[in-house]
Amino acid sequence: MRVAAPENITDDNVRLAVVSKLSWIKKQQQDFKNQPRQTERKYISGECHYYLGKRYRLEVIEREGKPEVKHLKAGKLKLFVKSGASVTTKERQITEWYRGQLKATIPSLLEKWQPKVGKIAADWGIRKMRTKWGSCNIKKRRIWLNLELAKKPLECVEYIVVHELIHLHERNHNERFKSLMEKNLPNWLSLQKLLNTAPLAHEDWEY
Repeated sequence: MRVAAPENITDDNVRLAVVSKLSWIKKQQQDFKNQPRQTERKYISGECHYYLGKRYRLEVIEREGKPEVKHLKAGKLKLFVKSGASVTTKERQITEWYRGQLKATIPSLLEKWQPKVGKIAADWGIRKMRTKWGSCNIKKRRIWLNLELAKKPLECVEYIVVHELIHLHERNHNERFKSLMEKNLPNWLSLQKLLNTAPLAHEDWEY
């Protein structure tokens, strides 16, 4: 387990904080362990992939030129790659496509919610995260979002954006945090449940 903490916090205080949250941490571990998983992706034609909560059939098309992914509203994702492209190459193209799509989605959500929440993120980014959907560095006012959110319904992405912005008001998941969530996003608990029961990627998420 890795722990992120401000530089001015002593190791003893970090250990005490972890011990005080141990039961919560174990519950999160168990919840992720029990969450349904997608089958391993092979990146072949006919395989199902998700984007913003909707299912799409992958069509792999071999051709010369630069690899690319096209999102078609007719329920298809088209992946263009060179003949004989490896699974790793195909996965990389799909992953980067997801990253680009999510990057394009977040600015409008921040523009919508930052004035409502009353906090502005100084910076934000997207990365693979094994144990959480988002994180917030309060000191630097930086928000990180899990790349897997690109596969989840847009309202779930919105919930995580609001969740992390609220952390700029309140670090802990205490009653004040819950009250602020209720005030800004009254249906947040149902969105939390929807997100936490949706299938995770095939790879194991672990602390």
